Parts: sequence; C-alpha cells; structure tokens
Amino acid sequence: MEETHCIHPLYGDTNRKGLVRDRSLDTVAVRGASLFEPHTGAISTPIYQSSTFRHPGLFESTGFDYSRESNPTRTELERTLALLEQGRYGLAFSSGMGAISGLIKLYRPGDHLVVSEDLYGGTYRLFNEYYAPYGFSFSWVDTSDFAQLQGALRPETKAIFIETPSNPMMKVTDIPRCAELIHGRGGQLIVDNTLLSPYFQNPLPLGADLVIHSGTKYLSGHNDTLSGFIVLSDTQREQSLREIQKSEGASLSPFDAWLTLRGIKTLALRMKKSEQNALRIASWLREHPRVDQVFFTGFTDHPHYALSCSQARGFGGMISFYVKDPGDVPILLKRVSLILFAESLGGVESLITYPLVQTHRAIPEAMRKATGINDRLLRLSVGIEDGDDLIADLADAFTHCGKE
Repeated sequence: MEETHCIHPLYGDTNRKGLVRDRSLDTVAVRGASLFEPHTGAISTPIYQSSTFRHPGLFESTGFDYSRESNPTRTELERTLALLEQGRYGLAFSSGMGAISGLIKLYRPGDHLVVSEDLYGGTYRLFNEYYAPYGFSFSWVDTSDFAQLQGALRPETKAIFIETPSNPMMKVTDIPRCAELIHGRGGQLIVDNTLLSPYFQNPLPLGADLVIHSGTKYLSGHNDTLSGFIVLSDTQREQSLREIQKSEGASLSPFDAWLTLRGIKTLALRMKKSEQNALRIASWLREHPRVDQVFFTGFTDHPHYALSCSQARGFGGMISFYVKDPGDVPILLKRVSLILFAESLGGVESLITYPLVQTHRAIPEAMRKATGINDRLLRLSVGIEDGDDLIADLADAFTHCGKE
C-alpha cells in the first residue's frame, strides 16, 4: 500500500510543515517557547528543583512564589505546549487523569456531558465511579456517528468530550461539526488529542475549546515519566483552571516537566517514524491468515479516512486488530520479544496491549461488546525501532499459534 498525504484546511499538504507563529512545528518542538534560558544562555531549560522562591520585599515577587502554583521549568513546558497546540494557555498536571479531573471541575452537579464511548477505560472509571455520585451525568455514545451524538444531547448538556482517533477502535469524530453543534447550545467541546499529538492534529483551530493530553504518551515519548495537559485560549477558564490546579495540588513536578520538555524535542522525528512503521505493520497484519481485521486510520478504505485527512496531518502510530482465534491472544502476548507486552502507548518502544483486561477493564461488559472490545482484540503502539525487526517479531510469535 502506498503512503498517502492529507490536505489540512489550515496547513495544506503534509509535505509542507505547519507554521506556528512563523515557526514550523518541528522548530517549536525542538526550541520550545523561550529558545534558551535568558539569564545564563543554557540551551536546556534548567530544572528549578525548588519548592519555594525568595521575595525581594513585601508585596514583591519574581513571578514565582511556590512550586505547587508555578515553577519556571513547568512554565516553559506549558508555554511550549500552548504554542504546539495553537492555544494561548497550557497547564501541566501530574498525569493525564489529573488533567481530566481538574477539567471536570469547570462544571457543576446537574451538568451533563456527552462522551465518546470508545476511549480510555480510566476516563470512564473516573467519570462514572467518582463524579457521577456528585451529581454529574454522562452519556456514552459513538461520537463518530453524528446522529447518535445529536440524539444524546439534553437541555442540561454543557460539553461534548471526544477522543479522536478513539482508543482502541480508531474511530474518527468530526471536530468542526461537533464544535458547531455544542457551541449552538452554549457548551464546550473537549478533545483528547493524545493519540495524534499536536504534531499531527490541532483541535483548537478546528473549533475545540479545550484540549487534553496524557503527556505520558507521545509528548514525553520515552515511557519514563507521567504528565498531563490542558490547553485552551479562553482567559476566564484558564484562570479557573489555575485555581483548581493550585488548590488540588496535581501540578507537574519540575523534574517531570524537564523530562517532558526533553521528550518533546524529538516529537516530530518520533511521530514520523512511528507512523511510517505503523503503516507497514498494519498492511502486513492485514495479509496475515490468522488476523481477521485491522483498524488503522491510515488505510484509504478506513470509513473515516477522508475525515482524518480533513482535520489531521497524519495518522499516528496506533493499530488495533482482531485475531481469528481468541486462543492466539495469550500465545502472541507471551511469544513477542522485541515488542513488549505492557500497558500505555506513545513511547519509543513498541508495546502490545490486551484492552479487554488492561486498559478497558473498567468499562462494563455490555458496553465493551457494543464498541467491539472483545477477547480477540489486541492493540499495538508502534515505536521507532526498525520496521523489519518488528514485523519479524510478530511473524515469529504467530508461528507458535495453533501449536500450543
């Protein structure tokens, strides 16, 4: 299968680099918001490992008082991510779930949110088990189906929360259309942009109000730290979120902020290589006799391919697939050696995950079945290793299926 190129309404052909305030995404990722540390000329943002900061005098401040509220290392990261996402403000949290927990407090008991049914299971657990008892209500629908989305709206609906592409079934939701729908009711569109990263997709210029990231994934990129982000442009909401972040204390530590900054420097290179590998592996899996179906948004016959090309610059490095025989699952998980059987995604190392018992275990069985998460589904986060080596590893693991 030949590699294809998307035409993005803001940036044009993917062969051309998108510009962010007169600099390409590639440059912003490497150089960050400040380009270098102005006081010393350090090209790597220092780790300001300090819990508190000296005041020059009464009612005087250097701009930093206490690291739970703000820290120079974290501030550089927040500004860098805001640039990458084309927003005005970025807020860095200790994890993606910490970011979502902070965001939900923009709403009040009695408010209703429509949420993509096919998304990370931890989000379902957080909303249904921890916020629903406080009076929030949630409807879980296939947001890639606009008729379902419209039908789920209520008078008290305040937001639509989507993950696109979805995890793990790789469905794509129309961001501009969702934005128009919810804005007509005075609500907000929230987009989890973890799977594509700001390198391949920018929901804010497409109409989204708030963008969420698990920075643990592609942004950090090395499976060595946790982080989460909210990016937005509305000043009033940003001030509310700052108060929430400060009061709850789920802000990102200086060292983890530095690790994430370091990871972002290679974001462009990693995203390109992961996507290249994913296209090859997805095409190979599609031809394997023990594989039933492959889900990858980069296939031209994917039902949402045209939509992907209209709102993203690439397809990312995530693949899900059904094996024909559920008995192959434990064998594949045990027999892969280069690809690691582990949770998470978006790192330089390729990982294979079994959503049924790992990432989506918290979702009720009926809902899992309805979305296609069954005992034959595996998810691949394709890393940046040599593509031939990854295919050889899968091929070897498959040779043991039907024999053990």
